[in-house]
Amino acid sequence: MAKLYFHYSAMNAGKSTMLLQASHNYRERHMTTLLFTAKLDDRAGAGRIASRIGLGDEALTFGPEDDLHAIVADHLARSPVHCVFVDEAQFLSEDQVWQLARVADRLGVPVMAYGLRTDFQGKLFPGSLALLAIADSLREVRTICRCGRKATMVVRLGPDGKVVREGDQVAIGGNDRYVSLCRRHWEEEMGRIAAEDMIGFAAE
Repeated sequence: MAKLYFHYSAMNAGKSTMLLQASHNYRERHMTTLLFTAKLDDRAGAGRIASRIGLGDEALTFGPEDDLHAIVADHLARSPVHCVFVDEAQFLSEDQVWQLARVADRLGVPVMAYGLRTDFQGKLFPGSLALLAIADSLREVRTICRCGRKATMVVRLGPDGKVVREGDQVAIGGNDRYVSLCRRHWEEEMGRIAAEDMIGFAAE
């Protein structure tokens, strides 16, 4: 039975690398994959998924107006599709997450979605919220904070390199704009902890 999978992490954990490797594994076995990425994220070029280690592949783009179930069904009517991969899944709408669930449930095609769980203010993205609620399988992709602990949060940097604490939820960027941190250091950077509470572990 096909399932909907959600692989989530903080920034720069290698999600796109994992997606591209998994798609390659299918294709190496002469199976067909369908790749999607968010239309608004064109850092690697329009309709392209790329990883920091140099891997890349072409992909269909999705915006809030797109019916992903209909797109996959149309492809299936013309040729086999053995797995659907979605990069930047945090930018999916709630409706689109349900469309992907129907791809698994009604079309019998597994869906592997990869994305961020929370934004720079520690709030869930709409797509991630829906995926956490209804995906059949959840997998955390781990990366580390500057202190060596597991990084689960992310901060946004302004043009001056300092942490930004207010702003729109979506602002496209990479290593130059976002830093992954553990919850403890994220609270410090976001000014959510009093100075006296930081005494004793400032150097950690």
